[in-house]
Amino acid sequence: MPKILSVNVSFPKEVDFEGQKVTTGIFKEPIDGRIMLRTLNLEGDKQADLTVHGGPDKAVYAYPIEHYEFWLKVFPNMEMPNGMFGENFTTEGLMEAEVNVGDVFRIGSSKVVATQPRMPCYKLGVKFGRMDVLKKFLASGRSGIYLKVLEEGEVGAGNPIIQIKKDTNRVGISDIVKLYASDATSR
Repeated sequence: MPKILSVNVSFPKEVDFEGQKVTTGIFKEPIDGRIMLRTLNLEGDKQADLTVHGGPDKAVYAYPIEHYEFWLKVFPNMEMPNGMFGENFTTEGLMEAEVNVGDVFRIGSSKVVATQPRMPCYKLGVKFGRMDVLKKFLASGRSGIYLKVLEEGEVGAGNPIIQIKKDTNRVGISDIVKLYASDATSR
């Protein structure tokens, strides 16, 4: 059964990147214990740019630990702690190919619905200290999953991710990434 390995949060902070000041909330770190998942984010977490991250349809970002092995091969000299991709939930067993837009899950005492994959923005490059990660991230198909909060509740590491409804439209998270990636490479 899929589960949460770590819950990761951060408030936005200003960092220096290539001579520019950038405000970002991508530097997420694992927390101990349980935390409230609210309609717009986890307690203790905020997004810096709500035009591309956050809001009700992208309140929580989940990223599978299974992808970390791939990225360690791509960037072998880089440390990759949980939260490296700016995810709120580092998960195990929740894969994009198996999740449809509209699938509903119970996590702790909260209820969430899968809404869309993540499309990388330049702040992922800031986190990695290199902009080539953006094209590699999109081409990899390893997008992670944005979740909308249907019912607020308490969550924590170790919580199972229990699917309570499978969307019948069968529009997979990974299908959207493939469409977007093929469109991006044809331009």
